[in-house]
Amino acid sequence: MSGLARLAISIGDPNGIGPEITLKALATLTESERDRITLFGPNSVLRCCAEQLNLSGMLDGVRCNEVGALDPAAAVPGRIDAAAGASSVASATAAIQAAQAGEFDAVIACPHHETAITQAGIAFSGYPSLVARVCGQSADSVFLMLVGAGLRIVHVTLHESVQTALDRLSTDLIVRATQAGIVACQRLGVETPRIGMFGINPHASEGELFGPEDARLMVPAVAQLRSAGHHVSGPTGADTLLANRQHDLYVAVFHDQGHIPIKLLAPHAASALSVGGNVVLSSVGHGSAMDIAGKGIASPEALLRTIYLLNSTLSE
Repeated sequence: MSGLARLAISIGDPNGIGPEITLKALATLTESERDRITLFGPNSVLRCCAEQLNLSGMLDGVRCNEVGALDPAAAVPGRIDAAAGASSVASATAAIQAAQAGEFDAVIACPHHETAITQAGIAFSGYPSLVARVCGQSADSVFLMLVGAGLRIVHVTLHESVQTALDRLSTDLIVRATQAGIVACQRLGVETPRIGMFGINPHASEGELFGPEDARLMVPAVAQLRSAGHHVSGPTGADTLLANRQHDLYVAVFHDQGHIPIKLLAPHAASALSVGGNVVLSSVGHGSAMDIAGKGIASPEALLRTIYLLNSTLSE
């Protein structure tokens, strides 16, 4: 592939900071970079936001697909609204479908708000599950990998209670998440990643002192991955592995295990890749920030980093 990647950007929850960071990112990009981008979302929200930011010119010449049109009464920055939640899912779905049809090389989905989506009556547990559903894949075939501050962390489970995650955790699921992370690392230029497996329990159960889960689930997963020729260590306590920083890819069992180090080290500059899917999708490593939506102070740094990451990866 030559030139810049063709990117579809869905603006996320229209009442969050998605529209703002999208427009600010466009203002930072070169004309040739903007020419390869198509926006998905309510045009009325984008136009209104552009006027407030004095960036109306950014929409000139940028392709905007009208998706998830929003009643003006529901378009209130900072408001958690079911209609806005439905709009964010509609725009991301349309972008994924277009990428699946070969129109784009990747999708960037700006932050959604899960409560708003739930209020709309839509089953949703993050963008990886949406990619799987739209592409007709198993929900357990697409995983989240956060990239930021020199860390790459793939998550075996995501938006669910710890008890629910533990109940459905299996050696096979751990292996599949790790394999998806390995393929993503290779796409990012790390051909033979060194992999560190976080333990399920503190100290990776300390020889079953803190429970049998690591011996029952993680140890067999590590054995399978090693037998496939991968460079894997662990399971080891997440704190110990992260303190040593000797691995290219870390495998987190639960949401907070992987999110906390990334949010601590790169709070506004991380990319959130959905890996294992038939479509390349990345979001950003932060939320919809309803508390500052509409105030003009949101930073586009994470979105810009994601655009540059995908361009450097997919344009080769």
